[in-house]
Amino acid sequence: MAKLTVNDLNVRGKRVFVRVDFNVPMKDKDGQLVIDDVTRIKETLPTLKLLRGQGGRLILASHLGRPDGQRVPGMSLAPVARKLEEMIGSPVKFVEDCIGPKVEEAAAALKDGDLLLLENVRFYKEEEANDPAFAEKLAKVAEVYVNDAFGSAHRAHASTEGVARAVARRGGPCAAGLLMERELKFLGEELEKPARPFVVILGGAKVSDKIKVIDRLLEKADTLLIGGAMAYTFRLAQGAKTGKSLVEPDKVETAKSALAKAASRTVQFLLPTDDVVAELFKTDKLDKKGKPVIEWRNPRANADVNCPDNAAGLDIGPATVRAYSDVIARAKTILWNGPMGLFEDKQFAAGTNAIAQAMAAATSAGAKSIIGGGDSVKALNKAGLGDRVTFMSTGGGASLEFLEGKTLPGVAALNEKGGCGCSA
Repeated sequence: MAKLTVNDLNVRGKRVFVRVDFNVPMKDKDGQLVIDDVTRIKETLPTLKLLRGQGGRLILASHLGRPDGQRVPGMSLAPVARKLEEMIGSPVKFVEDCIGPKVEEAAAALKDGDLLLLENVRFYKEEEANDPAFAEKLAKVAEVYVNDAFGSAHRAHASTEGVARAVARRGGPCAAGLLMERELKFLGEELEKPARPFVVILGGAKVSDKIKVIDRLLEKADTLLIGGAMAYTFRLAQGAKTGKSLVEPDKVETAKSALAKAASRTVQFLLPTDDVVAELFKTDKLDKKGKPVIEWRNPRANADVNCPDNAAGLDIGPATVRAYSDVIARAKTILWNGPMGLFEDKQFAAGTNAIAQAMAAATSAGAKSIIGGGDSVKALNKAGLGDRVTFMSTGGGASLEFLEGKTLPGVAALNEKGGCGCSA
């Protein structure tokens, strides 16, 4: 059954606790912390504008970073409050706590359409522990609960699950925001009965990270296209040499099982037929975290499925790009999760960029293209193609767990449409 959404609510004059995902990347600029990417703020604006237009009194909660229950000045949401105020064009009140008298006083002073942003909920260790007493303190100011933070919905934390339960016990409605609704629609409903051919593109580092997704999607897809370092574990399973490439020798049997399942279900399972390889060189330099800086030397195309003994595979090659692009061009539904190589290094970004271009072209031709969060979204945005696909998920781990078929605690806590028995 579909979840209750903000479109089903009447929140005029009500205090609405909105769990947003303002876990934005920050950088130091002239001694000041500034937001490096406003995508997550931008994506939740439609929900905030709708609720404000309905006359709701909005209390926003989010985490930022991993402060581990400590008050870390560099992880304060104060800069986010200023940026949100600028982006939404209205005042945003900020309180330097998320529970207690200051919060209650600020919430009580809200008028219809007002916005209040609470301080980082992870400044309290009870947030990640989903402590019931802490959840009750967060929920004390709320009459309605809305979750628009899909990227955190796989966590059973106080602000994503506990508050919803507390509000529900008092008879208050718990609904999905517009972004959450879109995530559930595209990663759930649209992939349940996809238009065919249904092509799945999977990349990234490890088979172990994606095997549950592979197993589930083998039951639905017509073709799987594999890239990234995970391809080398499959190559190893087929008896090829992988050189210095990142592989998981202990997952070879898992890879063989996936290949066998694909064959039994007549799913086309394509691995790279060529790649771009390079030799690893350790330098004496250290990065900002004190770790040795690694350089890749002598990058070159390798037309053999066997990797040279002294080199690692770091991107799909030109022949693979052509083969994968041809498959994508014929698709009606496309799901992409994970880059085709070490795309952060421009020497090894061509394969990922080519797949992004093929996705955009297929979308223009009428295909439905869904990007399953994480590095795939970064790659599309970096290539300037983010607005040329059907949908980009804001969830990394949440997207993977949802695609695996897992129940997400932050989604399970929301009312079913028509099942809350109440009206806000």
